[in-house]
Amino acid sequence: MTVVAIDGPGGSGKSTVARGLAQRLGLDWLDTGAMYRAVALAGLRRGVAPDDADGLAHIARSMQLEMGHAIVFDGEDVTEAIRLPEVDAVVSVVASHPAVRAELVRRQRAWVESRGAAVVEGRDITSVVLPDADLKIYLTADVEERALRRAGQHAGGTPARALVSATSEAMARRDRLDAGRAESPLVLAEGAIVVDSTGRSAAEVVDEIAALL
Repeated sequence: MTVVAIDGPGGSGKSTVARGLAQRLGLDWLDTGAMYRAVALAGLRRGVAPDDADGLAHIARSMQLEMGHAIVFDGEDVTEAIRLPEVDAVVSVVASHPAVRAELVRRQRAWVESRGAAVVEGRDITSVVLPDADLKIYLTADVEERALRRAGQHAGGTPARALVSATSEAMARRDRLDAGRAESPLVLAEGAIVVDSTGRSAAEVVDEIAALL
């Protein structure tokens, strides 16, 4: 059975590559970042502040979450809603709370254990969630390309230069938060292989990773 763990910063192509690799291998795929985004979205909707660790931990423990081609939270498809800019703005703070991370890591490990083989992507998969994965990948890209990709997602097409610039600044802030947080920071884990997606198609990156198995 094969477990592939993929980490990396936002906009590096983790979700697209992980999904494509899972399809190539005939495995299930888990986007762990979507789980933190679902908690952040619920907090925004319920008036729970991003720095309210207890309130957000309660959401993480009590939520009904279905992870698949669609992200279903308490019976609602939130696949698109969790990618909104207002969620982008708070998700790093939400993800920094140890109690939130502990509950979602528990869920992530249980999800993998129930399947035995999978492709799992996030920001602490190779270092914390699945440090013994069969293959550990750190996927990266230069910040300008990452910002262009993320801004294009928000714009639904070719984004304006101002949006790319604002997205780049926001991503740089999140990179600093993710790398600097005390609980499960984004790091290059021991044994992880660095793959750079700059200027490359998702198919090309999937080919490279698949060749490592």
